[in-house]
Amino acid sequence: MSLGQALATAMSGLRANQAALALVSSNVANAETPGYVKKSLVQIQTSTGDYGSSVRVVGVNRELDQFLQTQLRTETSGAAYADIRASFLANLQGVYGNPDSSGTLESAFNNLTTALQALSTSPDSQSARIGVVNAAQTMAQQLNATSQGIQSLRASAESGLNNAVTTANNALSQIATINNQLVNGQQTDASTAALLDQRDQFVTQLSQLMDIRVVTNNQNQVTVFTNSGVQLVGVQAAQLSFNAQGTMTPNTEWSSDSSQSNVGTIAINFPQGGSMDLVATGAIRSGAIAAYLELRDNSLVQAQAQVDQLAAAMASSLSDKTTPGTQLPAGPPDGYNLDLSGLQTGNVIHLTYKDNVTGVTHNLSIVRVDDPSVLPLPNSATSDPNDEVLGIDFSGGMTSVLSQLNSALGPSTGMQFSSTSPSTLTVLDDGAANRVDINAASVTTTALPMDLTGGSPQLSLFTDGGTAFTGAITAAGAQQTGLSARISVNPYLIADPSKLTIFSSSTASGDSTRANFILNQLTSASQYYSPKTGVGNTTAPYKGTLLSFTQQFLSMQGNAADAAKQLADGQDVVLNTLQNKMNASSGINIDDEMAHLLQLQTAYSANARVMSTVKDMYTALLQSM
Repeated sequence: MSLGQALATAMSGLRANQAALALVSSNVANAETPGYVKKSLVQIQTSTGDYGSSVRVVGVNRELDQFLQTQLRTETSGAAYADIRASFLANLQGVYGNPDSSGTLESAFNNLTTALQALSTSPDSQSARIGVVNAAQTMAQQLNATSQGIQSLRASAESGLNNAVTTANNALSQIATINNQLVNGQQTDASTAALLDQRDQFVTQLSQLMDIRVVTNNQNQVTVFTNSGVQLVGVQAAQLSFNAQGTMTPNTEWSSDSSQSNVGTIAINFPQGGSMDLVATGAIRSGAIAAYLELRDNSLVQAQAQVDQLAAAMASSLSDKTTPGTQLPAGPPDGYNLDLSGLQTGNVIHLTYKDNVTGVTHNLSIVRVDDPSVLPLPNSATSDPNDEVLGIDFSGGMTSVLSQLNSALGPSTGMQFSSTSPSTLTVLDDGAANRVDINAASVTTTALPMDLTGGSPQLSLFTDGGTAFTGAITAAGAQQTGLSARISVNPYLIADPSKLTIFSSSTASGDSTRANFILNQLTSASQYYSPKTGVGNTTAPYKGTLLSFTQQFLSMQGNAADAAKQLADGQDVVLNTLQNKMNASSGINIDDEMAHLLQLQTAYSANARVMSTVKDMYTALLQSM
């Protein structure tokens, strides 16, 4: 090897050492910088003359395990989803209150039944009557507060979606900007490596918000998709939009029909034009956005349905009165006269009849409807799984009602409907044809708030903001929806608590009939509850007392909160484990960097010594000439 070759080799070594020293310095300086990936030089051997070889720096390598990075992003999405859901369900438990403390639905209900027991024992006691009114007001206020708390959580989820969309749009824009700055293909220098670190940070930020899939091309540019296949960003970024709706109420719910939806939805607007509703298509399946959507549109809606069902069941169990129809003299045809004078919208006419052709007995619920736009009603309009529901529009008067009934049931059953007065409905079987036998008929009506001395123990102890709860269904929705937010104690009872025992002009002051009725309905009477509450299902809805239903859904919510907490803890363990692995493979270890620094110093000294020796040799040669 010539002296020139030796000098060239030493100089290339010095240049490589200087570049490596700069990287070590950068690594140490950024040891605590989030998202910084350890850098090292990419060096290749080159020829120097005929026999020598030197080193050339061709780029900077990011010491990154891409498979581990992909796993980390997946678990980041899962952890964000689990953590947010666990946090919200824990807050929901706070709304319900600690089961062992006062100020909960269960304690308020128990206090009400205790007050009623005292009234049942001493029905002529004014203090006992006032005690029941106060306990009923506390129960109504607890339901109001619970509904308000649930809607506050839904509003927080809506706000979370709005913030998440803003964050996502910023990340998408930054990813597209960096993609366009990467124009040198696979060659990576220090500035390019820094851009890749920044882009990875934005991709990770995006993975916290939604489940994503990342594809890298041969220009070091990435294209990000949702796991469902929707492209979010490449060299151009799509834009997400969220039409926040403001205040959340029990009646504000999401619907795939935009004309029916009254909460915010997320749409993606593509750079080349066109858009898509990401909520309706279920494109986002994990991450913070998916968690907020699930909470706002499912878990918290179900929680609202539970307290609304409790409020409705309490109100109707005390105010609804079922009156059997009057059986007509033996026919044929046979049938009943039904008094509809107290029938209000949402009230029900019950018919039990046997189809003699098939041998099947049918339980038919004819529901009064005053808004024809909601027809036809589904069988789920009542909670009884054995009911066959028929909604009839009463807004056109009795003639219209008879026409609807005869058209709907006459041809299929042979039953005949007629009327002798505007408030009397007559239903007859098919007479001698014997296709159908009517076994029972009755009418369920609701006592009005001011009707406290009508002669029956039924009363509107709880009202819908002062009006009777009848279970009405209108275009605005079911009256039951949001009832827990509006429920209140009958103002006429607050003004005159004596009506808790006096239900007619002849009621004795010590009569406990009404007090016993209220107590029995609240503690012992069993009824069906809607499958929408999550307690029971469509084929086997839950049936039980008010207290058992309350305990069921409170227990269910407690179990859901515990399960969510366990899932979040498990996800956090997985995420932390992967993050530690990532840090070990791609993070900065100061001890390793210092050891590398010593190696570089030694190599630098060796190369410098070679150059010094070559200089000395050149000097000796020149002096000898």
